[in-house]
Amino acid sequence: MTKPTTDKTNAAEHSVELPRFRAYFLHPKFWGTWLMVGVLYLISWLPFRLQLWMGKGLGKLLFKLMPKRVKVARRNLELVFPERSAAEREQMLHENFANNGIALFETGMAWWWPNWRMKRKLAVEGTELLDQADAEGKGVFLVLFHFLSLEVHARMFGLVRPAVGLYRPHNNALMEYLQTKGRNRSNKYMIRKKDVRGMLNALNTGEVCGYLPDQDYGRNRSVYVPFFAVPDAATTTGTTIFAAGANCKTLITTIERLPGAKGYKLRIMPPQQPIPSGDETEDARRINKEVERAVNQCPEAYMWVHRRFKTRPDESMPSYYK
Repeated sequence: MTKPTTDKTNAAEHSVELPRFRAYFLHPKFWGTWLMVGVLYLISWLPFRLQLWMGKGLGKLLFKLMPKRVKVARRNLELVFPERSAAEREQMLHENFANNGIALFETGMAWWWPNWRMKRKLAVEGTELLDQADAEGKGVFLVLFHFLSLEVHARMFGLVRPAVGLYRPHNNALMEYLQTKGRNRSNKYMIRKKDVRGMLNALNTGEVCGYLPDQDYGRNRSVYVPFFAVPDAATTTGTTIFAAGANCKTLITTIERLPGAKGYKLRIMPPQQPIPSGDETEDARRINKEVERAVNQCPEAYMWVHRRFKTRPDESMPSYYK
C-alpha cells in the first residue's frame, strides 16, 4: 500500500522553527535561569544511580516547599483511589514527590545526554507495530500520558523512531530556546498546540505524532466521562479529531523506570479497544481506560500535582478541590 500523497513539505510548514541563540539571552534578567540550567547541566553528567538518589532527596524538599501542589496531589489520590486507606495514599504521595524530584534531573538527561548514553539505559518492546504501520502506508497517532519521566520518554522514543509532537511555548524566552532544542534532540519537529491541520497533515504523510490527552484542558472540545472513581472527568475529544481525521493507526506508548538503576523500559502497544470507535464520547472513555491501565502499573510516577478534575460539567457544581 502506498502512502498518502499529501506533500511532506506542506506538513513541515506547520512545524515550529527552532529558536536561535540571541545575545539578548545574556541580559541580567536571565542570569537566574542560566544558573539553574548550568547546575542542572553539570548534574546531568553524574552517574545515573547518583542522580536518582539526589532526585529523591530533592523530592523530599519539594514536599516541604510546595504545600499547594501537595494539597492538589493528595486530593487527586483521594478522588482516584477512595478504596485505599489514608496511610496507603499518603505513602503514595511521598513516593510521588520523590519522583517529582527525579523528574527534574531526568530533564537534564533528556536534553543533554549523548545518544550512546541514552541507548545504554533503554529497552524497547513493540517496535514491530511501528514497522507494520509504515508498511501499510499509515501515520502513527501515538498516545502517551503525563508520567513524570515524560521528557526521557520523548527523547528515548525518538531514538527508536523520530517523531513529531505538539508544542506550547514557554513564557521565558531562554527556557523556550533550551527546551525546544532539547526536545528536538532525537525527534523531528514540533507543531503548535492548536494547529490541528498541521498535526493531521503530518499524520497523513506517514509521520509518528505524539499526543497527550490525559489532562483537564477546559470545556472546549471536552466530554465528561469516568476516570477511576471520578464519574465526570473533563476529557478532550482531540483523540477523535486526530485518530479519525487522518490516515493513521492509534498506538499507546508508556515508559517505566526499571529497579536497580537499570534504566527504562519503553513499551509500544495497541489500545485495548479500537480507537477511533466512531463516537467521540466512547473514544474519551476508552482513552481514560488506557490511562488507568498505565497508572495502575506505577501510580506513584504519575503527574498528580495537576488539577485533573478542575472543570465540572456544570459551572454551578462545587469544585473537587475545595
